[in-house]
Amino acid sequence: MSIRVMLVDDQVLLRTGFRMVLAAQPDMEVVAEAGDGLEALEAVRSAEVDVVLMDVRMPKLDGVEATRRICERAGAPRVLILTTFDLDEYAFSALKAGASGFMLKDVPPGELLTAIRAVHSGDAVVAPSTTRRLLNRFALMLPGTAGGGIGGRSGTAARPELERLTEREREVMMLVAQGLSNGEIAGRLVLSEATVKTHVGRILTKLELRDRVQVVVMAYETGLVRAGGPPR
Repeated sequence: MSIRVMLVDDQVLLRTGFRMVLAAQPDMEVVAEAGDGLEALEAVRSAEVDVVLMDVRMPKLDGVEATRRICERAGAPRVLILTTFDLDEYAFSALKAGASGFMLKDVPPGELLTAIRAVHSGDAVVAPSTTRRLLNRFALMLPGTAGGGIGGRSGTAARPELERLTEREREVMMLVAQGLSNGEIAGRLVLSEATVKTHVGRILTKLELRDRVQVVVMAYETGLVRAGGPPR
């Protein structure tokens, strides 16, 4: 079955380039396109979409708000943010809104295709270490964070769902937020990699999160990890 992709970008030439790359793949097809966030919302209602490639800075409705509204829908497609990285600091707000990661707009075609397939399979396409570094950089710029930063203490009191986690699961969550892979976490905690994978799965289920990227974001919001500092 083909992966059904929607392209959302206000630059027609950029959409054309992405469409040509995807059209050459036997397991992908572009089923919809949009030039802004409002058009994207309309397209999602009328087309069956698996993965959305979402620009950030667009007229009428930006990619962050469009991502939030799309991800609120039942059975929502996965969203992969396209960013210029150095300019689109608010792209990281889209991670909080439910996006499964981000890619640079000048990403090599092979990496883009790999990312789309990974997102479609349920994975996040941003390495946790990369996410943490970028969140550190833009923590004070992200909207919707109490006290101006992601790692404020006020977040912990507002997130009683963390009480659902066992002590071991909290340990694993903090290490995920530090950017460690399952194998590295296993070595640090003297566990099997399969056990770590099970813990990560339980964390996602208990906290109702979609992927590891969302684990990193919540770890910052709740104060388990502080921007620019070690975990608490």
